[in-house]
Amino acid sequence: MINLWMRTVFLCIAALLTSCGTTMTPSEYASENPKLDLQTYFNGTVDAWGMFQDRSGKVIKRFKVVIHCSWQGDTGTLDEDFTYSDGTTQKRVWTLKKMADGKYIGTADDVVGEANGQVGGNALNWKYVLALPVDGKVYNVNFDDWMYLMDDQVMLNRAVMSKFGFRLGEVTLSFHKRPQ
Repeated sequence: MINLWMRTVFLCIAALLTSCGTTMTPSEYASENPKLDLQTYFNGTVDAWGMFQDRSGKVIKRFKVVIHCSWQGDTGTLDEDFTYSDGTTQKRVWTLKKMADGKYIGTADDVVGEANGQVGGNALNWKYVLALPVDGKVYNVNFDDWMYLMDDQVMLNRAVMSKFGFRLGEVTLSFHKRPQ
């Protein structure tokens, strides 16, 4: 009986320790190239293709986004037009504000409060809460959103969605900047 109890305690401790990974920070990418400059990349028109996967990995939705981007000084506008695989459409307009030390603040109608972003090298990490409509209800979902600049035209994006600390799924996008 004690051996079973000891084994159970050991397994619980091992599970707890393995679930406590370190959190990535943009500074870990500071030396990576090419350097990401949001005002340069998100200027003009950017096309993106993406998908949402539930926590089991099943693709739930696919979509295309056309983003019309412009900047006035340190304030940028990303006007996004989504077309989903089921034919539905959605619009989101981001307003980005460049702050000091590679930091950005972003707002959009369906973002609760502000998105906080930090650039490091070729990477950008956004953290925000999105008001996500699902089956007639709206859920506030946490996003941990990472973008990686691959070259002057291609950026990859992976966002993990969670609620109350539980992983709900992932959004994956591939961005392609149109030549100007």
